[in-house]
Amino acid sequence: MDIHSPLTLLGGLTAAQFMKRHWQRRPLLVRGAVSGLEALVPAERLFTLAGQDDVESRLILRQPAGRWQLRQGPFSPQDIPSPRRKAWTLLVQGMDLHEPAVHALMQSFRFVPEARLDDVMISHATDGGGVGPHFDSYDVFLLQTQGRRRWRIGRQDDLSLQPGMPLKILARFEPEQEFLLEPGDMLYLPPRWAHDGIAEGQCQTCSIGFRAPARGELARELLQRLADEAADAVGERLYADAGQPAADRPGAIPSALQDFARDAVQAALKESHWLERALGESLTEPKPQVWFETRQPPRRLVAVALDPRSRMLYDDRHVFMNGESWRAGGADARLMRRLADARRLSASELQRASPEALALLREWCASGWVQAAPL
Repeated sequence: MDIHSPLTLLGGLTAAQFMKRHWQRRPLLVRGAVSGLEALVPAERLFTLAGQDDVESRLILRQPAGRWQLRQGPFSPQDIPSPRRKAWTLLVQGMDLHEPAVHALMQSFRFVPEARLDDVMISHATDGGGVGPHFDSYDVFLLQTQGRRRWRIGRQDDLSLQPGMPLKILARFEPEQEFLLEPGDMLYLPPRWAHDGIAEGQCQTCSIGFRAPARGELARELLQRLADEAADAVGERLYADAGQPAADRPGAIPSALQDFARDAVQAALKESHWLERALGESLTEPKPQVWFETRQPPRRLVAVALDPRSRMLYDDRHVFMNGESWRAGGADARLMRRLADARRLSASELQRASPEALALLREWCASGWVQAAPL
């Protein structure tokens, strides 16, 4: 992607300008961000997906007197309310993993690092439907794909929530701006911007969401992964305390034992590439509902593309795919980085692959992570 070319998707801004002026700073409304847009997923198809065990879905019903009802999928056809009933919303997560058109849409947002991209959620609502005034802890693009939805937004300090609700609904929503979005219009909101979207008639909205790991959660995940390396990294030397005097306070932990423990942890962390590898594996770990179907790899690879469910990243030393890592250098590393960036390799690019790289690609094909692609 040329990050310095104006994009209709961003209202004529370049990707570089958008990231500098708006990303995590201020909202952006784009009229006609995607021209000629229609519902990416027909309602019947969306309802079918909401009935699958490997698809995360929720049904939200707005009730009188400011009450809400939340149901978790999967849903049978009988669970889906009539389209004539007002004020209900079906939310279906991870649609980029199940629908090629939605996956293609998500690729338009790869001016943000892949490590930050999460998924595309589709909201299908009847007249008056919504999820109430709330805020997200991550960036989001709200793209209207069918019908109309009225958005009210505000940057407020009071983020307290209504008690006793099944949804995280703001107790005192103070909107500052209001927009009516029609098909093709898009609204970008930074984290913690309060917003409330109400369907005007039947409508469908795509929410392109991003990952924002919490510091403590990320530290816990990385330390758990590093723990698997600790024994080999630190060795099996036992604590020894020759010269330890007789203890007149036996309940006190010896300072020498504290130093021994501190040294063991520091030894496990001193190699930075262990931490980098743990981070890459964590960021590419598939979600729990994602699974791959093994298949017979083609005898000859002509062109390949990543499966839509595959997550692939790289750093200076490694390539990462679906929670696993490989050391990479030289021409093969450049080839794999190209695959991660473009999500496909052409026939001419594969001609430069070494036998080892081709063997790895065939292994990934057999795992269902990579597919043979058309020329």
